[in-house]
Amino acid sequence: MTAFLDVKDLRIHFPTDDGLVRSVDGLTFSLERGKTLGIVGESGSGKSVTSLGILGLHKGGRARMSGEIWLDGEELIGASADHVRRLRGKKMAMIFQDPLSAMHPYYTVGDQIIEAYRIHHDVTKKVARKHAIDMLGRVGIPEPTSRVDDYPHQFSGGMRQRAMIAMALSCDPELLIADEPTTALDVTVQAQILDLMRDLQREFNSALIVITHDLGVVAELSDDILVMYGGKCVEYGAAETVFYDPEHPYTWGLLGSMPRLDRERTERLLPIKGSPPSLINVPPGCAFHPPLPLRRAHRGTGRNRGSRAAQDEPRPPRQVPHGP
Repeated sequence: MTAFLDVKDLRIHFPTDDGLVRSVDGLTFSLERGKTLGIVGESGSGKSVTSLGILGLHKGGRARMSGEIWLDGEELIGASADHVRRLRGKKMAMIFQDPLSAMHPYYTVGDQIIEAYRIHHDVTKKVARKHAIDMLGRVGIPEPTSRVDDYPHQFSGGMRQRAMIAMALSCDPELLIADEPTTALDVTVQAQILDLMRDLQREFNSALIVITHDLGVVAELSDDILVMYGGKCVEYGAAETVFYDPEHPYTWGLLGSMPRLDRERTERLLPIKGSPPSLINVPPGCAFHPPLPLRRAHRGTGRNRGSRAAQDEPRPPRQVPHGP
């Protein structure tokens, strides 16, 4: 059975005066309908570049893209920019990281949802406005009939994120990409947004990609997890496997740097020392070279100390399936 989204050996490079920036370098993963993939990694690891590549937003720019992106049986890298543009919004959509900058400040929230809907549907503005009000109500905006005429700056941070979700879902996309959907939101609003995304995914049976550096968000939503470092995949597998039996030292570091309820309160969190490598001069082999304290500190990260994650020496990442 072919996956709904199948990415094979994706490479996205950007030529610069200093050299070629290998933002994404050989990424492979797949995603079924109704499932959620969490892509985790620190800033600069290639998470957002991957999502923009899937949406075709690098086409026409200076980016050099190679590999394959199959969406419901259609290959997107070799497709024309016009064809990908027709798919964007209807077949696939994205919730951008900062809704205040992603939404146009001079147009009302309703007008922007109406525009997105009418691009893909031959309906009157009146019908599109009714649909926009309905979508705002479904994502939990109070009094959507009046708030549809508000501007983005009149919404709170959580309401802007909800409005961005309403815009992304206005055409019932089969693939939804959420880039840091809960950034800069307080804990209560974060929980509401995550619950909303989970409920809407069930309703639309969408394939969902959640891009984040927050392992709590990933644990809440994801069926599978892909860990990125230096533009490459360093670990990929089922969420339970990655959390309880990680194989790569970078994953150990991520898990060791987050608070856990099953740890003693006196146990200190262990930050990952150093900086990510330059994507212009990526070292050969694995780009992540863990310091000795990290290698020792990962003991007990797994479900039990007898797991493969509880060995002193770093192990190579598990093989990423290449799909059919």
